[in-house]
Amino acid sequence: MAEPITFIRKKEMTKEEQIQQKLDELKSLLADHDDDLTNLLKIIGELNQAGLLEAANAMLQAREKIAKIALGQVSREPVTNLINNLMGVAGAVSNIDPDFTAKLMNSITNGIKEGNHHLQNGDKVKFRDLLKVLNDPDINRAIGFGLHFLKGMGQGLKENG
Repeated sequence: MAEPITFIRKKEMTKEEQIQQKLDELKSLLADHDDDLTNLLKIIGELNQAGLLEAANAMLQAREKIAKIALGQVSREPVTNLINNLMGVAGAVSNIDPDFTAKLMNSITNGIKEGNHHLQNGDKVKFRDLLKVLNDPDINRAIGFGLHFLKGMGQGLKENG
């Protein structure tokens, strides 16, 4: 009767066999992706002809100096002020209703057109004309909006000041 198997020997590959296996896998990959590799080599050739590879290599060699310069520029007060202002504006704009913003932008565009039309006519505005236009619903609406806008802005300045 045969003895039971109690130990399985795993065949260990020699260093040369491991290298040969990797080379075979690489050959297979090269054969499968021939067109992709050709395109990649063409792109690399174009980048090299344009001098971009040399520039990228120089940047990599000087990466520490470039990082110091970039950090020095970013930490300057005008840049930090700009970043803080952009963050503040983004926060404020995100609180505004987008439909109202679109309506306001259209109103501003119409106002610019009307103002330009007045400039083209060259008509002089008289004091009595100012009193008459208060009865115009469009002007009254814009003046009311402006006055309440200024009131809200003043309240905000009082609270923050």
